[in-house]
Amino acid sequence: MNNPIFYMPTKIIAQKNAIKNHGIAFSQLGEIALIVTGRNSSKINGSLTDLVETLQNLNISYYIYDDVEENPSLETILKISTFGKENNVEFLIGLGGGSPIDAAKAAGVLINNTDSTIDDLFISPMLKALPLVAIPTTAGTGTETTPYAIVTDHRAETKRGIVQRVFPVIAFLDANYLMKTSKDVTINTGVDALSHLIEGYLSSNANIFSDGLAENGLKLFGKCLKEINNYKIDFKTRENLMIASCIAGIVIAQAGTSLPHGMGYPLTYYKGVPHGKANGVLLKSYMNFCSDKEKVKNILNFLEFDNLDQLGDFLISVLGKPVELSDEELYKYASAMASNTAKLKNHPSEVTCDDILDIYRSSLKRF
Repeated sequence: MNNPIFYMPTKIIAQKNAIKNHGIAFSQLGEIALIVTGRNSSKINGSLTDLVETLQNLNISYYIYDDVEENPSLETILKISTFGKENNVEFLIGLGGGSPIDAAKAAGVLINNTDSTIDDLFISPMLKALPLVAIPTTAGTGTETTPYAIVTDHRAETKRGIVQRVFPVIAFLDANYLMKTSKDVTINTGVDALSHLIEGYLSSNANIFSDGLAENGLKLFGKCLKEINNYKIDFKTRENLMIASCIAGIVIAQAGTSLPHGMGYPLTYYKGVPHGKANGVLLKSYMNFCSDKEKVKNILNFLEFDNLDQLGDFLISVLGKPVELSDEELYKYASAMASNTAKLKNHPSEVTCDDILDIYRSSLKRF
């Protein structure tokens, strides 16, 4: 933890009616906005209506791209960027879960660099994106406070992070928009936030600043465990989950994610396992593998678990049984992870392919 560096340029506005109360901030970003969102949820939860009314009151022109799928593909990114270029947009607003916000980040790079190609997202780190506002309507990805954007590359048959660092300028957090979130999405995104906190806390890049945030995020998440397990989630619990998710985003913006995220990607791509569940089913075995037992003990204390078995039981209870994998699949996914240097370097000690196989095997038992 010597010589820590901490950078968080995103302004966070967390309150009821955040957009209506602080919408004037949009005026500082441009006169033509592109709203990037999914097909349904932002219409159902009221966030799109609030946003459109605010932009209209400010006389800001806007376009809406509302066809972002879960785990957005490069093909979708290209469609958004083409649409944005054709309409001369000056800033983007990512509205929804991690998928539309990440898609807006990647598209903002291509729109701002008119000669760039989709491949530049992975080879040209110095490209700048258009200004972005993030309005999350799930509590899990934390993308509103990270520079990362994860997209699906069907050519490589995996999820990949773009190499540009795209921090949103502003993040509006309003738990009102979470109240109609389905049970599955609430749990899967919540476990994603938990995995961010745990992986960031155990990362080789962790420092005194990120650890302080992670510890508070874990404590806040721990206050929600009973409600998540019983699925009696009121406004206050959803607000706590949203803040914990935002904190988790700040943590991984500094420390990155590690083995569970890298190992979870093929479970999502090939087996259709939701991202949060893909991470969550690996957490117990991952923590058992970690050599920093003091930090593992801290995590359990913050979450008010006595041991890893209790954490594992909780995760199985809320996520359901893990997916089953054949031996061929296990070896394929472990080999891919063993070559994922970006994730491996975030783990404090050496990790072999056999270690990865052991984590998979102990997590994905046949039932």
